[in-house]
Amino acid sequence: MHLHHCRGAGWKTIHRLLQQDPSLSSIFSLSYSTLASSMSISPEQYSLFFQDLHSIDIQSMIKTYRDKNIHIVTVFDDIYPKWLKHIFAPPWVLYAKGNIEWLSSCKMISMVGTRKPTEEGIRALRLLVPPLIQHDWTIVSGLALGIDAAAHQTAVQSGGKTIAVIAGGVEHIYPKQNRSLAEKLMNEHLVVSEYPPHTKPQKWQFPLRNRIISGLSLGTVVVQAKEKSGSLITASLALEAGREVFAVPGSIFLEQADGTNQLIQMGAKLVRSSWDIMEEFSAIFPLK
Repeated sequence: MHLHHCRGAGWKTIHRLLQQDPSLSSIFSLSYSTLASSMSISPEQYSLFFQDLHSIDIQSMIKTYRDKNIHIVTVFDDIYPKWLKHIFAPPWVLYAKGNIEWLSSCKMISMVGTRKPTEEGIRALRLLVPPLIQHDWTIVSGLALGIDAAAHQTAVQSGGKTIAVIAGGVEHIYPKQNRSLAEKLMNEHLVVSEYPPHTKPQKWQFPLRNRIISGLSLGTVVVQAKEKSGSLITASLALEAGREVFAVPGSIFLEQADGTNQLIQMGAKLVRSSWDIMEEFSAIFPLK
């Protein structure tokens, strides 16, 4: 967590340091030049990193997070999500607010889609989500406008569990239109980020956020998506991680169905009901 808060320390930097010293106990005693020689970052980045390494009061920071009910989960903790460990570049640290024990659930399904859904897309969610909730599936999405927000809301209204994965930190919710929904999820469900709470969301963080959405889950359901969209990136990342991909078909005249129809052409499973999703995992979770 200390390294995670040091400027200049990205995923690869922490990986390199862990390879050299899995206990991380030696890095605080190494000289400026010795430590610099083991890191492949620019001199400017390293200067910031070294400064933060020896100035951050991590115990004080942990207390502040605890006072704000922000949980810290590292990749070495037992509660770290099982499926997430097996993706490319799993987050070293997760910052979460809400029901942290839900992270250890294995029965998660992601539902993503366009920010501008049609009424048909919302109806599809209302058809698919309640039966999944009845069979104890946790709904994972990205708190974006449109399908993502509707997936969270439908899960809440159905009395189920839902997890939102966000870009940026939990203290900077984006988009602002979903702030009240995010607060509800933080109080009654779960919001997760791989960035420290004070981090403002940046454009480049959203594709990285998508790998966590798909990585938490056994499968990803794309409800509506245009031909080029973040939802298709999420589906692609799910395939790379060996997860199932599902798509709700739509009219060939509907722009919001271009992406989902393309996924079906490429081999995604066509979804007409929640049964089409659940039967894919019946060998692991037998249907009652």
